[in-house]
Amino acid sequence: MKTFILFYLLLLTTISAGAQHTTRFRVKAGPFARENSVIQTVFVPADTTALALIEITDGKRTPVPVNIMEGGLCWVMSGYTPAGAEREYELLKTAELPPSGMQATIRDGAVVLQEGPQAILQYNFNTVSPPPGTDTVYNRSGFIHPLWAPNGAVLTQIFPNAGHRHHMGIWNPWTHTLFEGKETDFWNVQKKQGKVRFSELLGVINGGASCGFAAHQEHVAFLADGTTKTAINEVWVVQAFPATHGGSRREWDFTSILTPASDSGITLLQYRYGGGFGLRATPAFTATTSQVLTSEGKTRKDADSTRARWVKITGNTPAGKAGMLIMNYPGNYDSPEALRVWPENMEGGELMLNYSPTRMTSWFLKPEQTYLLKYRVMVYNGDITATEAEAAWQEFAHPPDVIVEH
Repeated sequence: MKTFILFYLLLLTTISAGAQHTTRFRVKAGPFARENSVIQTVFVPADTTALALIEITDGKRTPVPVNIMEGGLCWVMSGYTPAGAEREYELLKTAELPPSGMQATIRDGAVVLQEGPQAILQYNFNTVSPPPGTDTVYNRSGFIHPLWAPNGAVLTQIFPNAGHRHHMGIWNPWTHTLFEGKETDFWNVQKKQGKVRFSELLGVINGGASCGFAAHQEHVAFLADGTTKTAINEVWVVQAFPATHGGSRREWDFTSILTPASDSGITLLQYRYGGGFGLRATPAFTATTSQVLTSEGKTRKDADSTRARWVKITGNTPAGKAGMLIMNYPGNYDSPEALRVWPENMEGGELMLNYSPTRMTSWFLKPEQTYLLKYRVMVYNGDITATEAEAAWQEFAHPPDVIVEH
């Protein structure tokens, strides 16, 4: 797991350093005002035991929760930081470490991320069976469900009605591919051409500033002789951060690392949905109880097949109004990616939404090459404004600069 976490942090960060002693950091807001910025660096102290992070403000020293991993450091620059401002931090030895509030717990065939007693999301690595009487082809592992809003509302569903049993909370199979000369669909498992399955849990992250996991999954093709062959090795890295705004909002990052498993590579053919970030929303979100808004001002009526930096989904749930903001990283393939959004008359108005990098164009994954897709999700109680959504995307797309001083 450490190798994958290190690789992930290297891709996220804008700085590096090789110091082996207590260090200071200056974080520069740059041209954007910042609010609760996620800071990630690849600074690695020689000794990672008993270290604490302190923020220095006008001579005042305030402890800051921090994750100290072999791959780097992670913390949240809390509160509001004006554009052009700088904030200063110091990493130093300490005799007493605060308790880790962010936990990744393995139980009952799943990894559950939580902050204290509050559950954030669940990654299911054991195979989950569909409702009784359903074809076992729908057996599935390697997906996120439930995803909880801060108010406890479940925002996802799995094994919906008989027409779409293959929809699995948050999942991302590729639909229309060319693998070793044969068209292969890993999304519509009822075709019995392929599927995605969990392979190995690479590790979990616990700490004061974040919790998460890294998991290896395989996109496997079903061959004519009854065997399977892995077409894509994929690593999911999921990392959740502490709640903000009085506990009413929370962000978590989802990264998919793709490596072709065959010497011939694989072509992800252009198609209207597949891959990227797929969501089957709670059945409480229908055309009459929920609203969709994109960065381009599109709604559920006209968002399908349009590009968007972010998409916001808000609706009524048994626990109260809640929603999620899904943000598309500008470095993703063909970003800003296009959306697949179900029309309002699908299955009683329920919602399936997919950020698909291949909605507009095909994508050839070369053998022995690694490809990255990143998304950030904010879950929230109530609603957020379009201005707040845009500010959150700018924060994700253009993180602050970090200067290391020794």
